Amino acid sequence: MTEIVTLRLGREGDADAIRALTREAYAKWVEIIGREPLPMQVDYAGALRKHRFDLLHVGERLVALIETVPQSDFLLIENVAVLPAYQGRGFGRRLLDLAEELAATSHCACVRLYTNKLFAENVGLYEARGYRVEREEEFKGGVVVHMMKPLAPR
Repeated sequence: MTEIVTLRLGREGDADAIRALTREAYAKWVEIIGREPLPMQVDYAGALRKHRFDLLHVGERLVALIETVPQSDFLLIENVAVLPAYQGRGFGRRLLDLAEELAATSHCACVRLYTNKLFAENVGLYEARGYRVEREEEFKGGVVVHMMKPLAPR
């Protein structure tokens, strides 16, 4: 049986589903960093009013999302999350591709994101996709890795 995968923009009524997906996706990191990662603490009703959310569904189930925030000359990826049971199926890569396409069509010079340094598998994934470390900074007893990917001029 072939799964039907759909992508749509988030809307006001999606806050609870986004919160649930994000909490499940980031739960594995709590023990590693000793606290809930910031995406687990966000007011998603408020974020939906300010940021773009692209939601990826398999059938009727929300399984992945990407939250983006346009800036003056770059697109910020605020959050990308995939349910653990759906990881490794290319959904995260598909959402990163979408963000890069959004940035390119908006004439942005690059895409930026940040992650916790202890999320080593995420850092490696982003590096494999062409993101490079711009800087690191201390935050709440840990280290935030700021990364960027330059986009080819159109």
